[in-house]
Amino acid sequence: MFQLSVLDSIDQVPASAWNALAGDDLPHLRHEFLAAMEHHGCVGERFGWLPRHLLLRDEAGSAVAAAPCYLKFNSYGEFVFDWAWADAYQRAGERYYPKLVVASPYTPATGLRILTGDSPRRAELAAVLIQGSVKLAERLGVSGLHWLFADETETRWLREQGLMRRLGCQFHWFNDGYGSFDDLLGAFSAEKRKKVKRERRRVVESGVRLRRVPGQKVTDAEWRIFHRLYEDTFDKRGGLPTLSLGFFREIGRTMGEQLLLVFAEHGPDRDAEQGGRIVAAAFCLQGRHSLYGRHWGCFKDFHSLHFEACYYQGLEHCIEQGLERFEPGAQGEHKVARGFLPTHTWSAHWIADPRFRRPIGAFLENEIDAMEEYIAEMNTHSPFKRHDGAPPEQS
Repeated sequence: MFQLSVLDSIDQVPASAWNALAGDDLPHLRHEFLAAMEHHGCVGERFGWLPRHLLLRDEAGSAVAAAPCYLKFNSYGEFVFDWAWADAYQRAGERYYPKLVVASPYTPATGLRILTGDSPRRAELAAVLIQGSVKLAERLGVSGLHWLFADETETRWLREQGLMRRLGCQFHWFNDGYGSFDDLLGAFSAEKRKKVKRERRRVVESGVRLRRVPGQKVTDAEWRIFHRLYEDTFDKRGGLPTLSLGFFREIGRTMGEQLLLVFAEHGPDRDAEQGGRIVAAAFCLQGRHSLYGRHWGCFKDFHSLHFEACYYQGLEHCIEQGLERFEPGAQGEHKVARGFLPTHTWSAHWIADPRFRRPIGAFLENEIDAMEEYIAEMNTHSPFKRHDGAPPEQS
């Protein structure tokens, strides 16, 4: 009944067809986002992300399911760390790369990976798509297949098809119907509320002004400044800045309504080209229900500015826009004190070689127990006055 195609470019499927499957709450899986990466060399041979997108069509030739998939020659930009597995393969004289990865490149945002739109046959389509992805992995002779940051239902379906689940943890904020930022702080303990207010006050006292700008209103000069900040952050940390200025310019044109930039300005001069007034910036993606924090950079350090630009401005935006959740990015236990609670994240893994599949499977099961203990411990540090210590429900 179905035909699975493997696409080496997202442009081989119309944007309207892909986006109808992706929905409106996953900007990092929109056709425009993935296409801009391909158009500007952010994925491809240079960085070891070769597109192998999965597209399922029905007997009438209509696209009914899809998944963003890549042939990977490294583990960079995935945020589900498997370097120990690669090392084990190398020590055994075997090859771990290439592998197949279903993910949004460089984007550890949770949500659907099996894109089916609003189809009532989602479970059936998912089974066909997962089986097809395993057959593709076998045909390509890769070491494994990895579905990253899938939702809990998808993870169960992946497990039913023989993939091994892996539990991770991020720190997410959930909107409890707050009418204002002060309402949010009212739910904090007095000590934590005082700390947040002090951090915000320190930014104001330093003379820094914050400005939130939707993507379609960001000027070309501001994009250039932001990209310099983005590159500078990677340079400071010894990382590799894979996203080009052209990529940001393109998504600003094609999906600007789903981008949010926070600019921090300081001083009397407004020389945008030289960055004389813009001293820092944060970049977010916005879906219908969710905000996803992604990138940050600063030319000059100011006390608590990172917290203000990356967290508090995003929280205010979510409350004003009625968004249900805010994912500020991977890792960061310091987020807990600022209202972001430990939240389960899931991935699923198929390992071709049984000699490695068994020990990796045992490791993953033991890791789940340890991760559950970690999540429970992090919940004890919640800033909220009333919190039962259980992980928050995920929508």
